[in-house]
Amino acid sequence: MLAETAHFALAIALGLSLVQMVIPVWGVRRNDVALARVGEPAAIAVFILLAFAFGVLMHAYAVSDFSIRNVAENSHSAKPFIYKLTGTWGNHEGSMLLWVLILALFGALVAFSRKSLPDRLRAGTLAAQASVTVAFLLFILFTSNPFDRLNPAPPEGNDLNPILQDLGLAIHPPLLYIGYVGFSITYAFAVAALIDGRIDAVWARAVRPWTLCAWLFLTLGISMGSYWAYYELGWGGWWFWDPVENASLMPWLAGTALIHSTIVMEKRDALKVWTILLAILTFSLSLLGTFLVRSGVLTSVHTFATDPSRGLFILVILMVFIGGSLALFAWRAPLLRQGGLFAPVSREGALVVNNLFLAAACGAVFIGTLYPLALEGLTGAKISVGPPFFNATFLPLLVPLLLLLPFGQSMAWKRGDLLGTAQRLAAAVGVGLVAAVTILALTRGGPVAAPLGIGLGVFLVASAFWDLGERIVGRASGLGAIWSRAAGLPRSAYGTALAHAGVGVTVIGIAATAWATEDIAIMKPGDRLERGGSAIVMQQVFPRTGPNYRELVGRFTVEIDGRPRGTIDSMKRTFITRNNMQTTEAGIRTFGFSQLYVSLGEIQPDGSVGVRMYTKPLMLLIWLGSVIMALGGALSITDRRFRVAAPARARQPAPGPTPQPAE
Repeated sequence: MLAETAHFALAIALGLSLVQMVIPVWGVRRNDVALARVGEPAAIAVFILLAFAFGVLMHAYAVSDFSIRNVAENSHSAKPFIYKLTGTWGNHEGSMLLWVLILALFGALVAFSRKSLPDRLRAGTLAAQASVTVAFLLFILFTSNPFDRLNPAPPEGNDLNPILQDLGLAIHPPLLYIGYVGFSITYAFAVAALIDGRIDAVWARAVRPWTLCAWLFLTLGISMGSYWAYYELGWGGWWFWDPVENASLMPWLAGTALIHSTIVMEKRDALKVWTILLAILTFSLSLLGTFLVRSGVLTSVHTFATDPSRGLFILVILMVFIGGSLALFAWRAPLLRQGGLFAPVSREGALVVNNLFLAAACGAVFIGTLYPLALEGLTGAKISVGPPFFNATFLPLLVPLLLLLPFGQSMAWKRGDLLGTAQRLAAAVGVGLVAAVTILALTRGGPVAAPLGIGLGVFLVASAFWDLGERIVGRASGLGAIWSRAAGLPRSAYGTALAHAGVGVTVIGIAATAWATEDIAIMKPGDRLERGGSAIVMQQVFPRTGPNYRELVGRFTVEIDGRPRGTIDSMKRTFITRNNMQTTEAGIRTFGFSQLYVSLGEIQPDGSVGVRMYTKPLMLLIWLGSVIMALGGALSITDRRFRVAAPARARQPAPGPTPQPAE
């Protein structure tokens, strides 16, 4: 009965979403304050209803209620309890319910943001957001009901896909969905502003924290997914240019451009048309990622649904929201008044160049991802677009972008001094060059581009904090004056420096992968595998039983420069509840920011086992940099400017007449 109540709650949420979509717009049109504010309680009620429905589904997983089809197909009574809970979103129906729940959460947060948003903008945003909620609730109710019953109920479930039974992948989807769905708010802001015809610095300031929030969660989601693939798949890599990986990278690139574009719009009231277009395209790319994962056009460990009717439904959603918003943009954008002017050599100009490189990089990934699918759909021919294409198109756009990034950060607004900026960054450039030359000398005969990459990363880190230090110290005399200037800087300045430094840390980690090594051997207990100063010695191979799997464990002693440094266990698991499906659990030993990685292969007839040993210098910096970037975004969100009341527009008409007290 609880499941039927939750299903009914979804239907009520659909009705309230329709109210939220229609009534506020009508109220704004009629200048009726009461009707314009109907969207606020409706958005909160929709969130409560969806939270109840999701809680019911999670409870069904927790108690292994196999009378619900979704639970029977994706859970098992022997599965560890934590994976019973996280299995709630480890399938198509549950993940879509989580997707819509997060969508409703953002709508509720907008409803609560009375002090930071003008009334008309909030009403229009809630209405536009509700239209997305309506579409996906219809999708769930008609094609993906998570509460569908089985009669009779099976005695046991089919278990969750074994590679999803991992804490990393349990965390990865919620983070990614918050990022994907968070951009729906910027999309709703853009649609509301186009309809209302008011786009200015107030709009940019209102939309920026929401964009930062979505961007930082998407950053963490991509990073977590990358680390999961690194240690779970046993291939030793961290990025494979998988189409679904690309589907998350594209909105991240567009969202990064959007953040920088809103800065220009807030400061100079410029780039209005471009910023609105980016807000639409960023969420459109998020919807595209949803289509790729759930339409069945891709075969990947990331994908869920293969039902063509579901893919067709999502394709219709894409056509309505992407096509409709672009049509609205084409109609209303020419009517927007252009903002302030600026010189090409200025911070604004540098941010425009930043946007152009990011947009071009996103376009390269877009073409490489969708061209094979389009070609197969039109001609039936199958081609593979892999790392060689992306390395040849993406990296040449990324390198100049990173080189220019510190210059844009250090330039003055409106009119900058390129020579003066170069002089201020000379110390950071020098530190980067010294790092590159030193690494090149220490690794004579090794890769040439990698030391340059490390030098670039060091330059990015040094320039981020050098610029911040200049702003704090400046011409201040004495510790008191320095402290005063440091306290007076907005938190967004510290957040920007931290995010840019995080980019540099990630670049260092990526460049260091050039020195990674891979060795493959067939080993028996007592055998030794060595590369450079790292070595592993196989101690034993033994079986072990888990809650819902059997595993073969290879235990190795680790030696670094001839000294024992502990042991590594690497496993090959067989899930007996999932048709004996096998997974690889790599053994990883961390030394500082570097790692030694051991993966088991196939068992040989004589009892020996295939072993892969990887040495990964500075590997953790890749993900540490992503975390630093996200922390920079989080720090920027706490800036006081985003927590105070929205600045009033000059002579802004109210959304409706103020009711007068009765005489």
